[in-house]
Amino acid sequence: MKIAPSLLSADFANLQRDVQEVDQAGADWIHIDVMDGSFVPNLTFGPNLVQAIRPHTNLPLDVHLMVNQPEKFIEAFAEAGADCLSVQVESTQHIHRAIQMIKDQGLKAGAVINPGTPNQALTPLLRDLDYVLVMTVNPGFGGQAFIPSCLDKIDQLAQDRTELGLDFEIQVDGGINDQTVKQARDAGANIFVAGSFIFTQGKSPKDQIDKLREG
Repeated sequence: MKIAPSLLSADFANLQRDVQEVDQAGADWIHIDVMDGSFVPNLTFGPNLVQAIRPHTNLPLDVHLMVNQPEKFIEAFAEAGADCLSVQVESTQHIHRAIQMIKDQGLKAGAVINPGTPNQALTPLLRDLDYVLVMTVNPGFGGQAFIPSCLDKIDQLAQDRTELGLDFEIQVDGGINDQTVKQARDAGANIFVAGSFIFTQGKSPKDQIDKLREG
């Protein structure tokens, strides 16, 4: 399993510290949520933040674009130092083009579906993807509760992967803690994005990451 702490729940005034702390605590990826205030009702990070933290960790930087017209931003995030880039299938009419643009930049390409989006939206893409991100909350804000019905979507994706003979990874994001991580893993996920659970005030990120691995 891979643990990807989400910087959405980190201390924005001490991002370098928090990035280095989860790096040393055994994280596998660093997850960066990019929101435009239009596709989702929140504003967060841009390419400059990726560029700023790139020198402080060798972990893969996993950028999740929650923006309209993501094609406009792919090159900028690649140049800033992203390693993995995922786009929402709901955010563009040209999802195949967006995935190909990511691959042309030499990055791992992922597609993301919201809780209300059926798995069928991913079917034409699966052979082109390095990973699929199943949102287990509605995107936009951290600290939300895990939506249990999303487990069926993870399970179906795992079945599709086997039946098609593919090897894409399955990532989950939203409400991941030491209880829900086990449910998602049993359903077939192997990359777990966690924000508020890891960056909990007064608790060690290493202890929290260890709890996820033991979940």
